[in-house]
Amino acid sequence: MRNFIVTIDGKSYSVGVEEVESGVTPAPVQTAQTASESVKPAAPAAVPEGEKVLSPFPGIIKNLLVENGAKVKKNQPVIVMEAMKMDNDITAPCDGTVTFAVIKGANVETGTVLAVIS
Repeated sequence: MRNFIVTIDGKSYSVGVEEVESGVTPAPVQTAQTASESVKPAAPAAVPEGEKVLSPFPGIIKNLLVENGAKVKKNQPVIVMEAMKMDNDITAPCDGTVTFAVIKGANVETGTVLAVIS
């Protein structure tokens, strides 16, 4: 058996490949899960109406700086996003109550709704 590390969408998987002789049907192979896939936090509930906080670029949600439902002020940092190995503060566009639409560790694309301020 030969072992390989395969990276798909930024996640690394350890894969064992067994050599098979010609004319022999290989046994079914079980797939491995990464630790991050085996335990995932629950997604937040539906997002209410209000001022949307959109992702300015693709990245990973590194930290939520306030509690869900907290009162925030305009330009207050509410999320830390990691992009290209750099931490970036995402700020509230207005005063109000924050409701997050993402969870810590989530991969997001440009334009993804991160939170709503109502």
